[in-house]
Amino acid sequence: MIFFKENSLVIRSMIETDIKHFVHAFSEQDWDKPLELFEDYFSHQSSNQLIVFVAEVNHEVAGYVTLFPRAEKGPFASKGIPEIVDLNVLIKFQEQGIGNQLMEVAERVAKEKGKLITLAVGMHEGYGAAQRMYVKRGYIPDGSGVWYKGHKLPAYEACRNDDDFVLYFSKEI
Repeated sequence: MIFFKENSLVIRSMIETDIKHFVHAFSEQDWDKPLELFEDYFSHQSSNQLIVFVAEVNHEVAGYVTLFPRAEKGPFASKGIPEIVDLNVLIKFQEQGIGNQLMEVAERVAKEKGKLITLAVGMHEGYGAAQRMYVKRGYIPDGSGVWYKGHKLPAYEACRNDDDFVLYFSKEI
């Protein structure tokens, strides 16, 4: 299904051949995105457990984002609120508005399910561009503090600033 098309940018549902294209593209830029991740996304999309929006530019995969119909962990778990998870734009396609357009499409689809959407973002500098984009798009921290490995991190608790150290945000849509 095509959700957006303008000039050379198309945003559509994930198809099975995207799996090998993403694995290859992320490997070329030394990002750890294993085959199993994309196979899992495709399988869950096929069973309507999530939607994977794929951005392509001139018929080449450029990025993706997943939308879960209900947050599965964090402060919004079990509240029936859609959650954006795992937004990625390949380096060579960054700073072209693709991430924003993926978010626009995901938010539009989530709006069909309710008035609120949530996401989590990592705290280290590798997430800096995403942190800024989310704030500019109107996302605000939920106030529960930071979470680590799926659990709320108590004050003064030691942790590691890795991809599992996140802050949750929400936005009215």
